[in-house]
Amino acid sequence: MLVIAGMMLSACSPAATLADGSTTVSTTEVPAISAETVAAPAGPDISDPATLSGMVITAGSSTVFPLSEVMAERFKEEGFGGEITIDSIGTGAGFERFCVTGETDISNASRKIKESELEACKAINRNPIQFRVGTDAIAVVISSDNDFLTDVTIAELGKIFSSNAVKWSDVRPEWPNEDILRFSPGTDSGTFDYFVEAVLGPNFKNADGKADLEAAKADILNSSNIQFSEDDNVLVQGVEGSKYAIGYFGFAYYMENQTALRAVALDGVTPEMETAEDGSYKLARPLFIYSDASIIKAKPEVAGFISFYLTYVNDEIQSVGYFPASQAALDEAKTALAKALE
Repeated sequence: MLVIAGMMLSACSPAATLADGSTTVSTTEVPAISAETVAAPAGPDISDPATLSGMVITAGSSTVFPLSEVMAERFKEEGFGGEITIDSIGTGAGFERFCVTGETDISNASRKIKESELEACKAINRNPIQFRVGTDAIAVVISSDNDFLTDVTIAELGKIFSSNAVKWSDVRPEWPNEDILRFSPGTDSGTFDYFVEAVLGPNFKNADGKADLEAAKADILNSSNIQFSEDDNVLVQGVEGSKYAIGYFGFAYYMENQTALRAVALDGVTPEMETAEDGSYKLARPLFIYSDASIIKAKPEVAGFISFYLTYVNDEIQSVGYFPASQAALDEAKTALAKALE
């Protein structure tokens, strides 16, 4: 193009006559062409999935998993030409992949990142950016065959999952003299962490009068007749199998299995959108995805997927069984993405 431009300018420039009668082209009025005047090719448009390809690697919370799965499917339907992997391994394990081994682009989480996880991220030059994508209510569930339990207090729920109670009658004398069969997410799960903090933590105080979460965690781990699993479907099947069983997991999994399960009210409040949003249901919690500015800048497909996620998540979230984040929370997440792209 520069050569052609030069030829065109030569054809239009006035000729000067030399002493020997020959002529030359005057260049005194030809403007210099600098690198700045040559437009760089435009990068992919992150707002259009059809312009994006490559690999988006995500892992983490089993609770966020079904939501991310739906958003990935829609992203592909809108034209994304690459691949998205989503591993359901629990929030803690997800942060390990993101912050320790640096294997993932996005970490799904059903709790906020811990200080120790932030430090691990910084050690590999990653600075996690938090994006709020929704709200979940942890459902406490029993078999539909259970004919004695409808409502518990938070204190009673803590006792049900503690080592101090073996039989249902240990919690309330009028309940059956039968072993409590407990089903819980595994220790890598953000759901487990949240449950320990919200339900068992208040029963254990340290010297400062604050919740001793390590003692609370040790207590549930030492309770009898308990099965832990990172796979919520295993928990569903376990609770379905006995009228004396009880478990807890994300509300979406309860919605998928509500013909065989029943949600227990906590202090008279059942989990639903209104009670999760206004905080009257005590086991409501935020859902997040995390990434890093250097990843977002280096991989347009990651920036595009996060942008798409934040734009359309409220169109899909209730179909998955969760509740929308507030518009203010989504706007804050979009602002964080825009700053990462600067």
